[in-house]
Amino acid sequence: DLALVDIHMPGEDGLSLARHLRERYAKIAIVMLTSAAMVVDRIVGLEMGADDYVPKPFDPRELLARVKSVLRRTSSAGRAELGAAKLRIGRCVLDLAAHRLTNEKGEEVAMSPLEFDLLKALAEHPNRALSRERILNLNQKRDWDPFDRSVDLRIMRLRKKIEPDPDHPRFIRTIRNEGYIFVPDGV
Repeated sequence: DLALVDIHMPGEDGLSLARHLRERYAKIAIVMLTSAAMVVDRIVGLEMGADDYVPKPFDPRELLARVKSVLRRTSSAGRAELGAAKLRIGRCVLDLAAHRLTNEKGEEVAMSPLEFDLLKALAEHPNRALSRERILNLNQKRDWDPFDRSVDLRIMRLRKKIEPDPDHPRFIRTIRNEGYIFVPDGV
């Protein structure tokens, strides 16, 4: 499913609609349309949950290509590995049903509930940059302060547990000025 959302709509603006859609339908793809071409406008749109941002005027062929691209990235194929409730992450296996992470020897890797929830949130949104705010929203049942660096600390701890070389991460990467992206195959 995909929603094309114009920022300037009568009544509710497109940014708040995108945020509400993302909160209610986590797997929906959202493409924002707008006449506002400022970089800050695009950044805000992406941080509010948009998967892509198309400034007006646009060529319909470009819009179609962007829609197809977003649908490819957010399709169920990207989430197929989660269907079995287990996901291979390099040398580890994340078992979503059992709430545990095991290493290549099958030994359980100690994780706090917050670390598990964070890794699960990243794994449920593969190959998509998630801002710290989005990560906090996905884990809203937890008492995290968006103004501290708790997400960064938990990411650092997770990298030590799943990355072959935590200083050069392959699976949980930092996207400068955006947040973090989970790359299941580490490529």
